[in-house]
Amino acid sequence: MLNNIAAIIGGVTPEVGDYESIATTTLGSSTATISFSSIPSTYKHLQIRATTRMTASAIADTCWAQFNSDTTSSNYYAHGLYGTGSSVGAYADSGAYAQIGIVSANTAGANIFGVFVMDILDYKDTNKFKTTRTLSGTDTNGDGQLRFVSGLWRNTNAITSIDIKGNSNFAQYSSFALYGIK
Repeated sequence: MLNNIAAIIGGVTPEVGDYESIATTTLGSSTATISFSSIPSTYKHLQIRATTRMTASAIADTCWAQFNSDTTSSNYYAHGLYGTGSSVGAYADSGAYAQIGIVSANTAGANIFGVFVMDILDYKDTNKFKTTRTLSGTDTNGDGQLRFVSGLWRNTNAITSIDIKGNSNFAQYSSFALYGIK
């Protein structure tokens, strides 16, 4: 369903065969960083899908991505919308990462994982900056939280590697998949 929502928002309706799996991983133990490297340049866009939980002592936590190991804080910008079931809001952010959104953390109910779908548009185009859009959400012990984040990486280099990080580690059984979109 998140795929369909992301496609509708982006104005593109992908066909079933338009997604090709590049890499997947499911964590056997807690891990600080998920890395996708040597990304082929044979697709139009990339998509990361995750079912994850963080180890922070909180109900929910945030995670982000860095492209090509770039930590320059002036290169990343984000705008987000969120809803919690009882409130809504919007925000702008900049920093040394591409913001993904919110997922479950250690004090959420047992075995509750958050999800996100992040699209990275025109990742190999060397004539423009890269744009991202992410839909993320989680249950926060009976109240849900949903975020929609648009982002900008102010760099014209083709994206060849992606590191996904958070304020804490990713918990065991978190799962990440990278897809190429034709």
